[in-house]
Amino acid sequence: MRNTILSYLLLPLFTGLSFSLSAAPNPTTAPVTELAATQVATSVVDAKPAKLDLNTADALTLQKELNGIGRAKAEAIVAYREAHGPFTSLDELLEIKGIGNALLERNRDKLVVAE
Repeated sequence: MRNTILSYLLLPLFTGLSFSLSAAPNPTTAPVTELAATQVATSVVDAKPAKLDLNTADALTLQKELNGIGRAKAEAIVAYREAHGPFTSLDELLEIKGIGNALLERNRDKLVVAE
C-alpha cells in the first residue's frame, strides 16, 4: 500500500522533470546577438502593410482587405464612388447603407483617401 501511494506521488515529479529536461534549450546552438535581434525587429517594423486607397480600390480588394466588408458592401462602396465621384474623406463611408461608425473605426487604420 505504501509503495503504491509513494509511486503515485513520485511519478508526476519524475514526469515533470523529464519534460523540463526535454524542453531545455540546446546549449550547442549559438546565442542570438543583439545586432541580429535588432535586424529582425527592424524588418518586422518595415513590413507594415500599405494603406488601401479608397478611391482606387476595386470591390474584390475592398472585400479581401477590410474587416466586416463582404461582397455586397464592397460593391456598394464602388457604386457610391462612381455615382458621387471620388471620396474626399473616410467619413463619407457612413453615407453608404450598412456601414456604421463601428465598421468604419474597425477599418480606419487600413484606409486612406488619396487626393
